Amino acid sequence: MYQQMIFVNLPVNDLDASKRFFTELGYTINPQFSDENAASVVISDNIVAMLLTKPFYSTFTKKEIADATTTSEVLICLSAESREKVDELVEKAIAAGGTASGPNQDHGFMYGRAFDDLDGHTWEVMWMDPAAVQG
Repeated sequence: MYQQMIFVNLPVNDLDASKRFFTELGYTINPQFSDENAASVVISDNIVAMLLTKPFYSTFTKKEIADATTTSEVLICLSAESREKVDELVEKAIAAGGTASGPNQDHGFMYGRAFDDLDGHTWEVMWMDPAAVQG
């Protein structure tokens, strides 16, 4: 059965630093789709973050590239299997050079935190009680 995937393309200032950051979070780089202009970060079987140097990113758009440290165009949200996994990933991101972003969200059945990566892109990490999802 076909499984739809998502490829999040993000412009980065320093490709090597960004690759180190995401591997410190526990993700892997797929060398088949990586070179001096891009790195394919495998987040899961169906989620890939494509880190693109700004000159390479600009070949895909005529629009100005936003400075994610001062503007926001997108919030990327990843699910986590538990509250502990939310904390674990965010703490890894902070230890790897990212920064905490916004207040923690704790609604009992849902818990989340967020971090900004080295280029200012905001990544939310969210856990939701499976019983709440079922209705």
